[in-house]
Amino acid sequence: MDEPPRNSLGTERSPFLRHGAAQPVHWAPWGEAAFERARRLDRPVLLDIGAIWCHWCHVMDRESYEDPALAALINEQFVPVKVDRDERPDVDGRYQRAVQLLTGQGGWPLTAFLTPDGEAFYGGTYFPPEDGMGRPSFGRVLREIARIWREERDRAREAARSVRERLGSQARSEAAAGELRPELIADTTAELARNFDSRYGGFGNAPKFPSPGVLDLLLDEWLDGGEPRMRRLFEETLVAMARGGIHDQLGGGFHRYATDARWLVPHFEKMAYDNGPLLATYARAWAVTGQPRFRAVCDGIIDHYLALSPELLAAGGFPASQDADVGPDDDGDYWTWTRGELLAAVAGDERRAALAARHWGLDDGGARMRHDPARHVLFEAVPVAQVAAGFGMTEAEARQELKHARAQLRAARRQRPQPYVDRTQYSGWVALVAAGCMTAARYAGRKDAATIGLRALDRLLASTSPGRGVPHRVGDPESEELLEDEAFLLQALLDAFELTQDAHYLQQARVRAQVLRARFGTGDDGAFQDRASRGPEAASPLAAPQFSSADAPTPAGNAVAALSLFRLAELTGEAEFRAPAEQVLRAFAGAAERQRSAAATYMRALGWATRDPVQVVVVGAGNVGRDLLQEALRMPRPRLTVRWLDAAEVSRESLPAHLAALVDATHPRAYVCVGRSCRAPVAAPEQLRVLLAASAPAGAGRGSLHSPAGPAFSRLAPHPGESR
Repeated sequence: MDEPPRNSLGTERSPFLRHGAAQPVHWAPWGEAAFERARRLDRPVLLDIGAIWCHWCHVMDRESYEDPALAALINEQFVPVKVDRDERPDVDGRYQRAVQLLTGQGGWPLTAFLTPDGEAFYGGTYFPPEDGMGRPSFGRVLREIARIWREERDRAREAARSVRERLGSQARSEAAAGELRPELIADTTAELARNFDSRYGGFGNAPKFPSPGVLDLLLDEWLDGGEPRMRRLFEETLVAMARGGIHDQLGGGFHRYATDARWLVPHFEKMAYDNGPLLATYARAWAVTGQPRFRAVCDGIIDHYLALSPELLAAGGFPASQDADVGPDDDGDYWTWTRGELLAAVAGDERRAALAARHWGLDDGGARMRHDPARHVLFEAVPVAQVAAGFGMTEAEARQELKHARAQLRAARRQRPQPYVDRTQYSGWVALVAAGCMTAARYAGRKDAATIGLRALDRLLASTSPGRGVPHRVGDPESEELLEDEAFLLQALLDAFELTQDAHYLQQARVRAQVLRARFGTGDDGAFQDRASRGPEAASPLAAPQFSSADAPTPAGNAVAALSLFRLAELTGEAEFRAPAEQVLRAFAGAAERQRSAAATYMRALGWATRDPVQVVVVGAGNVGRDLLQEALRMPRPRLTVRWLDAAEVSRESLPAHLAALVDATHPRAYVCVGRSCRAPVAAPEQLRVLLAASAPAGAGRGSLHSPAGPAFSRLAPHPGESR
């Protein structure tokens, strides 16, 4: 006898699932129990995948899942299952692919109808309560799917079979092997150049997403080759994003994407997986170009996290996301401004309000909100110098006025109801922000960023178990083991080691690399699967692993794993890490030929496989050794690794041969090794800077490299021989 139906989301850890606990739909969380019930009752599964930050998920919840009549229909005809895409990206990824094959659509909320075995036979994204927007009403969809399941069961099963076969073909295409072709990097950057929006920055048309992997690849290519076009592509895009409404002009950090070509009107949610990599990208760009705007963006992202959740940062971690809205009827009202609100925020100072409105685009129709044209997204519409000239002020006076206006607007915004902040700790996202913080410390001198990044990383390490992958949710050993979490953790550990030269992080990187290979390696062609196998799956699509090298939108787990294994091999001199990195790249080489710019992180890893790495080895303690280390760390070279050795503390037998030969130095020295060829040592930071520049490939844009003033790491890097 079937147990009485009920909504069973109330005890879930996910805030999105708990949000659904009050709905009259008899939701079940993802798991075997739901699919067993579907088989027993011979009903299809209604799968709703969304997220706490998703505006249209909240809209559909209110319009449909909180409607008692629709809830009764769902409860009678379906087994409803709700999934948080942040909590279960493995589930989301599989059904996004299936629904895209069925309808050509993807996104959130994802609405899928499954057989009791978990195979999709129909789906879509948002369905309205009434016919409109080119979509059938949700009620009509529900009734028709229920009818098909009762009366045309073979039709549903045939659709599921077709999706299964097409997914198999797609999977084979995405994991096509091949040989490593160095020219593929140039082919990719040529494609990016063709798709570059020379008017507004970025690539392609609206919508526009921040693409840190693409921008890092272009930055690498400019540093390697010195081609001005490469610098233009990354620099103009970074400037456009920084000026745009996608960048929170008051509080710092980036929203998820822009709905328009000008980067003005965003979807307002802020994601850790965007802001961590963007922090690293802007920090490197600051080191390369010296643009104050880029340094300000770095400061803004860090300050955003410090203000958003100081208790969490003090405990070790970063929020997963901040919602776009405060409710389904709201569309960015927390983030946007009317003229009246702006005037009130600056205490009725009409001149300051006019100055702010001019600078931040309240005169520009492109930044109006569609649902309420009186509301505007703030963006840098007019440069300060031009604003100053229009108001008969000096530029310094205008900057001071705008500084006061920003502070007043920020204070006024804090008085508004704040969009929900999800403080759930997802391991990979925490690692991405931690890595961004350490990059900002390294290149932009933010020592406080290193402190919070290392604290979060230490908490991540404490949540791992011997021989197991890091749990997707920090501290929850029952949560999934996912490739992205493991790869991003390995990357962050290497960033931490280079910044601090603490051997603890290098040893932990070795451990995680072994776990990566043991838990995610298939033993076939070298590719890593997206999730570690943990026994029987609730639904058949999860039984088959996925393999991908495309960034979507987070950096591809396989690509980050390969890149990190190359780095680990260079830092340790242990060839056992380089071989699996090359195997990963070969496993996806055929697919990468087609994906190109969609696989930008893969292309960066391909550079490690086909071009000489550069290693700086600093030997010796004291202030001179420390200064040499800091100079090496400031250099934003592609494929650069940095080691600090103390001849008195390090055993020559524990080092690779080309490093062991260096530990006999009696005075602090820095050695630059390109490939396995080491230059004559130098003893002064300025000499090291010249030597590193001279070691760049011919034609590289080395003359424009910017060296931030002042030591950034003197309190971070321990004396050689110390451990944390």
